[in-house]
Amino acid sequence: MTALTQLNPQSLPKHVAIIMDGNGRWAQRQGKPRVWGHKKGVEAVRRSVSFCRELGIESLTLFAFSSENWRRPDEEVSTLMQLFLLVLQSEVKTLHKHNVRLKVVGDLSPFSDKLRLSINKAEQLTLNNTALTLNIAANYGGRWDMANAARNLAIQVEQGALAAEQIDEHLFAQHVQMHDQAEVDLLIRTGGDLRISNFLLWQAAYAEFWFTETLWPDFDQQVFSEALATFVNRERRFGCTGEQIRQLATQGKG
Repeated sequence: MTALTQLNPQSLPKHVAIIMDGNGRWAQRQGKPRVWGHKKGVEAVRRSVSFCRELGIESLTLFAFSSENWRRPDEEVSTLMQLFLLVLQSEVKTLHKHNVRLKVVGDLSPFSDKLRLSINKAEQLTLNNTALTLNIAANYGGRWDMANAARNLAIQVEQGALAAEQIDEHLFAQHVQMHDQAEVDLLIRTGGDLRISNFLLWQAAYAEFWFTETLWPDFDQQVFSEALATFVNRERRFGCTGEQIRQLATQGKG
């Protein structure tokens, strides 16, 4: 039981997203091939999922493979695909046992039939689980996500099912990935880089960002707690003044 578990659950983020960076550098520092770091990174995924369940966080989204990652060396990409398949097959029963719902978000069309079938089976098995939704962003890009939403809306306009003037932010939001979940409250990036790399551009519009030098395989409950503690102590204004937010908070307690 951590100190964070004593906090009012309403003060914690409902949706945490993490850019899991630093696997390759971690392996190189150990004198190992880059792919070794990706394998060790799976342990950090397990820790993060377990911690989110413990705290009652609703959604955890992990950036596993971006649409730009295809540019990496063929051997590394191939290993990542094999690892993704292996982890899906080995971890899904554990996720299901712990009431975790799995969703894979992104453009899955370039993946092998075998991998897409495994993804579908895992999603169907865990569909009705409620303790936590674990989103794995695979072949995902924020620009792709928004272009895909725009394309879907354009098709509806073309078919006469929707008028162009009906399209607003609310309607657009219903066509991006994870539209059935809360928007991202906290976005964490490990590995020291200070950018979001085309990740969840729409969903993280009002997210709090937290960056750490910690490489992903070393990301543990202590580091995660630091990020959450920072989030809890920030004032989220959403365009309002600090005074307005404090007044609303006072009214909510009344």
